[in-house]
Amino acid sequence: MSEQSQMKADAPPPHIQLIQMGTGYWISRMLYFAAKIGLADLLADGPKSADDLADKTGTHAKSLSRLMRTLASIGVLSDEGDGKYGLTPLGDALKDGAPGAARYGILAMSGNWAWKMWEHFEYSMKTGESASVTAHGVPAFEAIARDPGLASHFSGAMVCFHGEEPAAVAEAYDFSQFETIADVGGATGNLLGTILAAHPEPEGILFDLPHVTVDAPKLLESKGVAGRVTIESGSFFEEVPKGADAYLASHIIHDWSEEQCLAILGNIRAAMGPESKLLLIEMVLPEGDEPHPGKILDMVMLVMPGGQERTAAEYGELLAKAGLKMTMVVPTDSSVSIVEAVKA
Repeated sequence: MSEQSQMKADAPPPHIQLIQMGTGYWISRMLYFAAKIGLADLLADGPKSADDLADKTGTHAKSLSRLMRTLASIGVLSDEGDGKYGLTPLGDALKDGAPGAARYGILAMSGNWAWKMWEHFEYSMKTGESASVTAHGVPAFEAIARDPGLASHFSGAMVCFHGEEPAAVAEAYDFSQFETIADVGGATGNLLGTILAAHPEPEGILFDLPHVTVDAPKLLESKGVAGRVTIESGSFFEEVPKGADAYLASHIIHDWSEEQCLAILGNIRAAMGPESKLLLIEMVLPEGDEPHPGKILDMVMLVMPGGQERTAAEYGELLAKAGLKMTMVVPTDSSVSIVEAVKA
């Protein structure tokens, strides 16, 4: 029997698979709570019992013990006997500051900000609009801006979800051809910093709202490129810095309605010189029923910010409406591609 056939034979029956999918939020909420109380960090120096941790976490000791037992059953913790639990390699990744920033991803995307919007999934399906105003009273990114802690977690979550992308993007495209690269909506500068570290020729401009770039200087310094980056504050719905040779927009266009996308693209086009290039870093969806993480993310975009993921043809159509011409789509060794465009 082939390995693939064996995997199919070992798979649960269809009804069990569906039930596991439908109840996935059970695990999500357990992991969120573990991340919220910093459980992995509390176990970093060795196994402990729920009695050891109840006061520190403000939890009911017996309930915490049951949670730790459950987390051990799914590989996050290990049962060390005598009621004590320790970290597995999987659980170690949940520590604050661990490579990959999983804790921030879980705090942002499994926490109440996201949870409340998914409660209104039916609203998004019936209206085609974000559920954020219904859930929070304001658009999704405004809700983030009102909560400094959430804003920091969200920035960390972007590193978590897109951590492998910057290096893949930097390798897949020749950025050395540019003198100045402007990262529009570049947050903490993770992508721009990685590109500049790999290509010593260009200078950079990091452009985003002030509360989003708070952690950028430290990150850019860690990549050794702080002296080559100018941080500018502003909204891409109003204008973007002029005169760059390349304009990056990483996971920006997928966040917004078509009308808002055209406003952003219009402002970038207005700032571009005759030879400037626009580089959209997005999950370009494959046609047909081929699996792709962007197809699930497409539903996330609908429910949360109200945007969408697109196929290459759909990006071409959108760019044309903004007076831009898609010249090529460059795949990378990650789930994103680079959509290159110039002035039409």
